[in-house]
Formats: sequence, structure tokens, C-alpha cells
Amino acid sequence: MPELPEVETIASGVHARVQGDRIVEVWLGSHKEPFKTSPIKQAKGLEGRLFLSVRRTGKHIVCELGEMPSGPATSQWIVHLGMTGRLLVTTPDAELAPHTHARLRLQSGKEIRFVDPRRFGRLEFRDLLRGTAFTAAGSEPLAITPEEFATLFRHRKLAIKAALLNQSLLSGVGNIYADESLFRAGIRPRRQTGRLTRAELDRLHAALQQVLRHAIELGGSSVSDYVDAEGVRGFFQLEHCVYSREDQPCRHCGTPIRKIIVAGRGTHYCPTCQR
Repeated sequence: MPELPEVETIASGVHARVQGDRIVEVWLGSHKEPFKTSPIKQAKGLEGRLFLSVRRTGKHIVCELGEMPSGPATSQWIVHLGMTGRLLVTTPDAELAPHTHARLRLQSGKEIRFVDPRRFGRLEFRDLLRGTAFTAAGSEPLAITPEEFATLFRHRKLAIKAALLNQSLLSGVGNIYADESLFRAGIRPRRQTGRLTRAELDRLHAALQQVLRHAIELGGSSVSDYVDAEGVRGFFQLEHCVYSREDQPCRHCGTPIRKIIVAGRGTHYCPTCQR
């Protein structure tokens, strides 16, 4: 599933390509699964709206829509990619991929397409004049301070890997970046969160933000279906230290990387570098 760096990369790419463009026609597919808001309501709400901005909130892409370039946002189109979702900016004559569930034709001649083979992604429309704006459940990992981070995890009894994956605590961190951050902080994934020292939590906070920012710089990790807004794969998977490297030598000490299950997720760590 695309995590924070992948979603940030896509949101930034879409923003750069469609900001200020207007939706002139909407086509939505017949499968009900991707539509958190009914297709009829989405199509009616989206047509004629202007893209004011596109940003990431947690693992969601939030498109702020309005009537005028200098006016306020009056609605939001919210995209969750699920496991295999892609949000692409292309041209109308580009080959139509199988499992395309949404096509938004823009005034500039571009198209936004949502493609999702497994249909775990979700599309939602919110009218801000009649309802509330979308917000993430947990804290933003790239904005949280060391003090807030320590307070968030203090006294919790669950494993630190499970805590990092808990979207009500931190929004956007998934399996890849939890494993990579714990490795860089030298902390084993099964350690009880409440027993970590303040120094260990500070190391983890710094490692998490460093890993996420570096992954964004490299366009995210393409380990399965992920591509950016132009269909280009990311490169951070080439720098993974532990994730998906079971039985391979640790890049730091040479010890074989181990794989265990934590919180129902495959978890990778180095038994020598992580304590």
C-alpha cells in the first residue's frame, strides 16, 4: 500500500500539473467499491470546479476545489489509493488502462485518471458549504515535535512497530517506513513502546523524519504497483536497509536480516544493529 512518501509524491505531482485547471467533464465507472460518495453525487459536484491545490493528508490525497482562482475552497475531492490505486495526469489520447474507475477531463485538455485493479481505493466528494473538511485521525509525522512524539508514545503497552502503524497516532506511516526507521534508530520492532527511553524515542523521531524526507526526495518506494502522477516508479526501494531483505546481509554489519510478524505485518530487522 502506498505510504506517506508515495502519496506525497503523487499529490505534489498532480498539484504541479493541474493547479488552476477546471474540470469540464467527469466519467466514473460502474464498480461501486471505489466510491465512498455516490458516482452521481461526485460527478455533479466535480463538474465545473477549479483545482485550487492538491495536497497530502495522512495517506489521502486531498484536492481543494473552488469556483474562482482567488476564491476559497468550496469542496474537496479525496482520493485514497488503497493497495494498487494510481492517480495519473495524462492526455485524452493516452491508452486507457484496464481498471480505470474515474476520468476527469480538464479545460487545458489534460485528464486525471484513477486506476485501481483491486478496487481497495476510495473516492470521496465533500461539499464544504454543507459539511466538514477532511482531516487525518493521527498526528502528521513530518510536523510532530520530539516532545509531542514522546508524549504520544509514552506509557503505551503495544510493540513500537504496532504503535508506528497505528493511524490514530501517526497518519501516513506504513510497513516500509516503520521498519526502515526502527533500523536507523537501532530499536527492535517488538520492544514495548512504554519502555523506550526518551533518548530512544528522540532517535526514532529523528530517524522517522529523515527516512520519510529522503524517500520523498527519491519519489517513494516502488515495490509493487506504485508509480507517480506521470507513471514513473520511485527509487527509495534501492536504499532499503531491512524491508524486504530477509536473509540478506545487513548493509551495516553483515548479519542476515530477519523477518517476523508484528501486528499482523511482515517485519524486518537486524538482530545485531537493533536492540
